[in-house]
Amino acid sequence: MSIYITALASISPLGTSLNEVWESYKNDAHLLQEKNIGNQKSWVAALSDEAKQEIETLKNSDLKYKSLDDTVLFAMYASRKALEQAGWTSKDNFGVNFGSSRGATALFEKYHREFLEKDKASTLSSPTTTLGNISSWVAHDLQTQGPEISHSITCSTALHSLLNGVAWVKSGMANKFLVGGSEAPLTPFTIAQMKALKIYARGADTYPCKAFDLAKDQNTMALGEGAAVIGIENGNKENALAEIIGVGYATEVLKHNISISSDAVCFQRSMKMALEGIDPDDVDVIVMHAPGTIKGDLSEIEAIKKIFCNKIPALTTNKWKIGHSFGASGMLSIELAIAMLQKQEFIKVPFVDYTEIPKSIKKVLINAVGFGGNAVSILLQKTF
Repeated sequence: MSIYITALASISPLGTSLNEVWESYKNDAHLLQEKNIGNQKSWVAALSDEAKQEIETLKNSDLKYKSLDDTVLFAMYASRKALEQAGWTSKDNFGVNFGSSRGATALFEKYHREFLEKDKASTLSSPTTTLGNISSWVAHDLQTQGPEISHSITCSTALHSLLNGVAWVKSGMANKFLVGGSEAPLTPFTIAQMKALKIYARGADTYPCKAFDLAKDQNTMALGEGAAVIGIENGNKENALAEIIGVGYATEVLKHNISISSDAVCFQRSMKMALEGIDPDDVDVIVMHAPGTIKGDLSEIEAIKKIFCNKIPALTTNKWKIGHSFGASGMLSIELAIAMLQKQEFIKVPFVDYTEIPKSIKKVLINAVGFGGNAVSILLQKTF
């Protein structure tokens, strides 16, 4: 059974429309800014003022929405646009699967501060910070009666949402699924946690996040925010943006809480599964996870070398530009992959020297991995 992507929408530092996103990718400038987050300055990629106003308008459109966290509002905003693009209605009873690594971080921190000050919790502190309220609010907003699922599988969350949606559609239990990831991690405690791991960007280089720069001598991960969602359907769809022709997943035994093996065994396994029945030489581009850490970037490259022995595809990532948006990052990588398939143009990492770039792009592999060594690889194919 063929599974097609028939809708794609997002809200991120890149913009709120596919045209904006593409124009932003065509520009070699990064979107990271040094901002005060709590009492410390940190490199982050935040939504533009215009995008924030769009979220504020959504928040004020319904009294019930005023108490929701940005993770939920980002997901609702992107899902509305995707539904319109796909031409679905509530009568289609499509499924919704949204994931988030951290969930309602801003609200959780707010409510916890209040608890410490007053020794009691706010009435809405529980329902507005549960992970499940992302998909449930999206389903409510779009009035679908289909299944609604939320989960957190760290930084590969969004691609796990896609895996789950594909499984539902292939099983025949649903014909359509809205899948995505949302993250709003630009909060003091979240960034403090990343800094405690000693992986956060702290330099004043032209590019603060040096994702895919294997010569870097320090970790350079930076956080970004946003949400991205796709609509998937079965059957031969004339309006398809891309076809999903391979999915892979794997988990490896860890020696440390946050690290994977030096040659990323989990990625080797997930890529091999996604490529089943496909000649690796036919893959034109890989959108890497590449978080901007020394070990993370290098281990993924080593895994790619082991799977693509004859010809390494053109490699790219978007984290140098928009930071790492945790659970949403995989779907933002899917967005980049689809954009390259549509425009037939490879988006380079500006500080990486390329000996060759593809003249045509027919197949793109997307990678994501998270704490716990859980990797996902998705293979997309051009359909137009």
